[in-house]
Amino acid sequence: MHDLARLRDSLDGELFGPDSPGYDAVRGPAFPDIRPRLVVACRSVSDVVGATRYAAATGDRLVARGGGHCFAGRSATDGIVLDMSGLDRVSVGADGTATIGAGARLAQVYAALHAAGRTLPAGCGPTVGIAGLTLGGGIGLLGRVHGLTCDRLVGARVVLADGSVVDCDDVREPDLFWALRGAGGGQFGVVTSLRFATVAEPVTTRVEAHWSTIGSGEPVAAWQSWAPDAPDELTLNLTLVSEPGAPTRATLFGAAVLAEGPTRDLLRQFLDRAGGSPTVDVRAGLPFGDLKSSFTDPRDATAGALRNRSEFFSHPIADGTLAPLLTELGAPRGTGARQLAFTAMAGAYNRVAADATAFAHRGERFLLEHIGAADDAWVDRSWSTAHSAGSGRVYPNFPDPALDGWAAAYHAGNYSRLAAVKAAYDPHRFFDFPQAI
Repeated sequence: MHDLARLRDSLDGELFGPDSPGYDAVRGPAFPDIRPRLVVACRSVSDVVGATRYAAATGDRLVARGGGHCFAGRSATDGIVLDMSGLDRVSVGADGTATIGAGARLAQVYAALHAAGRTLPAGCGPTVGIAGLTLGGGIGLLGRVHGLTCDRLVGARVVLADGSVVDCDDVREPDLFWALRGAGGGQFGVVTSLRFATVAEPVTTRVEAHWSTIGSGEPVAAWQSWAPDAPDELTLNLTLVSEPGAPTRATLFGAAVLAEGPTRDLLRQFLDRAGGSPTVDVRAGLPFGDLKSSFTDPRDATAGALRNRSEFFSHPIADGTLAPLLTELGAPRGTGARQLAFTAMAGAYNRVAADATAFAHRGERFLLEHIGAADDAWVDRSWSTAHSAGSGRVYPNFPDPALDGWAAAYHAGNYSRLAAVKAAYDPHRFFDFPQAI
């Protein structure tokens, strides 16, 4: 199928080239310097099949784009981009199983599940794609109760490199299904839909607290020794923001699937340790869907192009490392905000065996992100400072092009099995990119 006209005529969706009206809009704003040869706006599985076979015949690199939020740009290419946004249908069966198109984004997913009284443990960003989130794990405010997003996955439909379509689950293509749960997107084929065992949508209590200055870092020390050990029903995350000419400030945000009284009691335990005089906002009685829409991504505080490096931690960061980490964060500079974002793990995340799914990081206390402007060397300095205390494990959904030893960092003891799955399902490495399995 070398003939581009034949591909165009076969599509239920649309085909865009650099000379097509609307090309600049559809190629995606996240990586403006990358100009795909073609963008296929898919409306059906057969569109994905046709485009995959065309790319295999022409030698073009092909990538699927759901939300387009990959830090390393894996959803962009100068070859062929599959825009999956047209495959966004969400349906919920009587047994609570949801079938979700790979182009659906979280705001749409939560709204559709809310209408059925259901939800999933997943992320906060409304434009994040459900497929990419799931394939790399999926951390969110319900994760300490219900686990990763990929832990709720019960099946998927995948277009392989030869254009064949397979359905996988625990019985059909079980090795592929295992690998799809946490190895990262784009490794084995193009996922076109996912099936999830949803959970009943809880009523939540929203928590937020702000320190206008963190002093010598008491909130950070208190958080890392307390938040991962809190009851599973409570998730509290902490973000530090440093802007030129201003003291470093801290924001605690999270939620509990508890009533207001027990939530306030737990929060008080933490605040007694954290010290300072934060402003506190506790709101009870929020359905989970409303809770999600009430939060903004902390990264929004850092304008412009961003760079993110991260690592998991299985132990608290000792004072001897924490002190220089905070000093570097608040060091004088010209322009640009910097962030350290601490995300609580443990709970249900860690009650799954490391080899039960491809996601190997089942013994971690928290995740720490270093977020700054794309040209800010602080990101590397800060990551290196913290790395001495880290576990050496990195979240597959936060790929890091600067990472040494990436196979062990992303996949730990699961790498050899993942390599075998790759050899079986994509032996010619049609789906390839830096740090691909």
